[in-house]
Amino acid sequence: MPSPATTLMMEDALQLMVRKDGKYGPRYEKSRGFIDMGSHSCFGDFPHDYLPEGVKDKLKTAKQSRTQMLPRIHSAPGLTQFRRTQGFSWNPHLPPDSPPATGCRRRQLIPTTHFRNFYDRGDLPIAILHGSGGWKTAWKVDVERLDYHHYLPIFFEGLREKEEPYRFLAVSATYDMLARGGARILPVVPQLIVPMKAAFNTKDPTIICTIMKVLQTLVLSGDMIGEALVPYYRQILPTFALFIGKNNLGDEMDYSQRKRLNLGELIHETLEILEVHGGEDAFINIKYMIPTYESCVRA
Repeated sequence: MPSPATTLMMEDALQLMVRKDGKYGPRYEKSRGFIDMGSHSCFGDFPHDYLPEGVKDKLKTAKQSRTQMLPRIHSAPGLTQFRRTQGFSWNPHLPPDSPPATGCRRRQLIPTTHFRNFYDRGDLPIAILHGSGGWKTAWKVDVERLDYHHYLPIFFEGLREKEEPYRFLAVSATYDMLARGGARILPVVPQLIVPMKAAFNTKDPTIICTIMKVLQTLVLSGDMIGEALVPYYRQILPTFALFIGKNNLGDEMDYSQRKRLNLGELIHETLEILEVHGGEDAFINIKYMIPTYESCVRA
């Protein structure tokens, strides 16, 4: 069973995950292509010839926005041909030109997850229980009887969702399975790497904060799990290196401390947990991927 501190962290993170973070709502995210458009109705999609008036134009606009969000590099007129003949920026005869943006931290488009498809088809043993205290997860079967090799990777893939009720169900079900999994979690760790890597590759701060908190709970949910993650640091730590310094807001007010949404601090906290529970080889592997990280363990 998890410690009281771990249980408190899980409850705090679960309440924060269901809130709408960010500046814009799901409608804006869908129009820009960051969230899947979903089905036309609860009964599925309309035939193309019977779409309601205006829906075709909206779908066309959303499809065009997906292609327009790709990063492009612009240069001065005639500079491209000049560089082909004279060389690159090391040539002193080149005109002054600012380096183009790499777009390494640019948000990526989120494809449809298997979790959404399985839930829409009714293949998952979960449902929403509506009550006076808000939403709760109702399990149709006992959690201890679930096949962790099948369901836990599906719920981890659902952590990329940003639309309700998919996000709430994925987060709450993941925490429930981690809290009651015990020794059954360790054999499933290799299957969780691909969903976690896909979530980190979205470069979405909201999704990264969600997967960070779940990763902390995963490490603290059983013995040897932190050591089992060490061989996979090259898959899950590159995004850590990109956003580890994202904690300077200038003269803006920071309200993310209570909500634990400060990405830079959350990354440092996650790295410390990985180092403490990762065994002897954890620090050297973290240092290899993130050279600026300093050990939190005193010699």
